[in-house]
Amino acid sequence: MYVPFDNLPEESRIWIYQSNRKFSDEEVSEIEKLLEEFLNNWSAHGSALEASFTIKYNRFIIIAINQEVHQATGCSIDSSVAFIQSLEQKYSVDLLDKMNVSFKQGEFITYKPLLDFKKLAKDRSVSENTIVFNNLVNTIAEMKESWEVPASDSWHSRFF
Repeated sequence: MYVPFDNLPEESRIWIYQSNRKFSDEEVSEIEKLLEEFLNNWSAHGSALEASFTIKYNRFIIIAINQEVHQATGCSIDSSVAFIQSLEQKYSVDLLDKMNVSFKQGEFITYKPLLDFKKLAKDRSVSENTIVFNNLVNTIAEMKESWEVPASDSWHSRFF
């Protein structure tokens, strides 16, 4: 069952899917409708999941679930991945490749394959102070604290 994102507790589990391109405002509106419909029907072993989403920077889809109500199971996680795959096909984007890095360059968000990011770090085109998106965070609280951080404060630090 869909609930507003701000109504979920800080301990809610999240999954972050980064797009290889920015969505248009029209695409974001469509995706929001599709997400709300999916989450209204999302369940684990027949029990509705209290879940929500937010879309950040027209590029990141963040799905959250209040695991205090019901926990996601293998089947429910599989159905969410299938839903994300359907978005990939519909909008011709890549949302599931974890071997890519998104980072800020001024006010712009850049998306690069991991090998390219390593090269940028080696060439000093990005630094430990570059703001990166740590998509490995697991909860809303972690997202608020550790999602957009200097590279030195995330797993990206190994490249400097």
